[in-house]
Amino acid sequence: MKIAIAQLNYHIGNFEGNVKKIIDKIHLARKEEVDIVCFGELAVCGYPPRDFLEFKDFIQLCERAIEQIRIASIDIAVVVGSPTVNPVPEGKDLYNSAYFIADQEIIHVQHKTLLPTYDIFDEYRYFEPATEHKTVVYKNKRIALTICEDIWNIGNENPLYVTCPLDILIDQNPDFVINISASPFSYDQAEERLDVIRANALRYNIPMFYINHIGAQTEIIFDGGSVVMSASGKIYEEMPYFKEHYRVFDLEKVLIEDQSIEQPKDKILEIHDALVLGLHDYFDKLGFKKCIVGLSGGIDSAITTVLAAKSLGANNVRVFLMPSQYSSDHSIDDSLLLCKNLGVQYDIVPIEPLFKEYLATLKPIFGDFQYDVTEENLQARIRGMLLMAASNKFGNIVLNTSNKSEAAVGYGTLYGDMCGGLSVIGDVYKTEVYELARYINRNKIVIPENIITKPPSAELRPNQKDSDSLPEYDILDDVLRLYIEERKGPEEIIKLGYDPTLVKRILRLVNINEFKRYQTAPALRVSSKAFGMGRRMPIVGKYLS
Repeated sequence: MKIAIAQLNYHIGNFEGNVKKIIDKIHLARKEEVDIVCFGELAVCGYPPRDFLEFKDFIQLCERAIEQIRIASIDIAVVVGSPTVNPVPEGKDLYNSAYFIADQEIIHVQHKTLLPTYDIFDEYRYFEPATEHKTVVYKNKRIALTICEDIWNIGNENPLYVTCPLDILIDQNPDFVINISASPFSYDQAEERLDVIRANALRYNIPMFYINHIGAQTEIIFDGGSVVMSASGKIYEEMPYFKEHYRVFDLEKVLIEDQSIEQPKDKILEIHDALVLGLHDYFDKLGFKKCIVGLSGGIDSAITTVLAAKSLGANNVRVFLMPSQYSSDHSIDDSLLLCKNLGVQYDIVPIEPLFKEYLATLKPIFGDFQYDVTEENLQARIRGMLLMAASNKFGNIVLNTSNKSEAAVGYGTLYGDMCGGLSVIGDVYKTEVYELARYINRNKIVIPENIITKPPSAELRPNQKDSDSLPEYDILDDVLRLYIEERKGPEEIIKLGYDPTLVKRILRLVNINEFKRYQTAPALRVSSKAFGMGRRMPIVGKYLS
């Protein structure tokens, strides 16, 4: 038996585009005499469709897509994901389902049992869990058909669930497992995913064909890495990450060969490739082409500009240098050198005249109040206004350049440097930004060395440094990671050896600045706990405030 995995980039709600991709691969698989070609979870509509699922018209379009795929399935079997209607009045209206279609007939529909409702997942909002589990018999092979989370409760040890679908299906003596997934990227997810697939193969002594999405849906990025795992727990094949791929496998070889092919994993490489893909798909799927970046001479805007040039092409990137009287000469020179290295268009728009006009206009109101953060924010907002004006005039999207460390503690100005349509590095801590810069410069100097080595500064007052207002970034990021990703409270963090006063100050800053993050652009998700849809905090909560 020949089984093909089609690892594709779907577009939510783009039924015509999704179905064309699927049918094109069905035709290719048929030419190669494939028996079963497999696609991802909710492939016909894209994942996650969210509240689109509440529209009957959307579900009808899903049904129409399945019908097109059924008609195309001549002399071949197709496994593909789609929402299906629950005919029973009790429970949710829909199932998250996997179709097994062969020779223009729907042979079997298996519904998803384990519905993740944590972090970015919200499936129990829409779907009813399966109560029946049946294998599929096709060409004398018995197949256990599962969907994503259904394999993440190994031996019923996951406290989130009380059912283990494969514990039920294995009693029917399947020859192999097909799992269609939409498993989002985070920099540690690929290894964890492989561990889960391996644990299933070893527990049931059965090979598994695991099919994942690639591509980005706003902030959520899918990395691919579809896998064929042998019954011995060895990786028979690990498909590429961050790109579409199609591969045919001989089941008999998978059953008898004991090869092990695993790609090396590198955190910063994966973050880099994820951000490039996420940025590309945000523009491509929304029909945008060009972006604008405010280039300050600092490392955050430099990294954002480099990623934009790689993702969109240098000819689609335009940067604004907006020096004030507090900007150092090297910030301008460094920015110009970066523009030259990348070949991007730039404009120099000094803001000092505008800043003075604002100060003069506000003088009767402010009177003799001392210069403070008000005037600093004013400069940031002037820059934001200029960027948004260019965005409106030219139809280009402003990219936000704030990193996760700054976003966490509110070290940014609403309607100023926090403006933009997409936050490119909003889930990348400052220390990781420096690692990205070194990775980008690994073969040649792209980002001028001075941008990497100079002390970070907002340059909103004379001789300003980030360390004037914030702890050193290596300490700050450690505490933030413990609080945000690992969900440790203040006492737990303090017990790890961190200064109690510093910990409470940092955590208080995170909590009181929730209102800022609530108003900012979506950030490309590369960690296990990003700001945005996966982290839901009250704005007016008292905890640690």
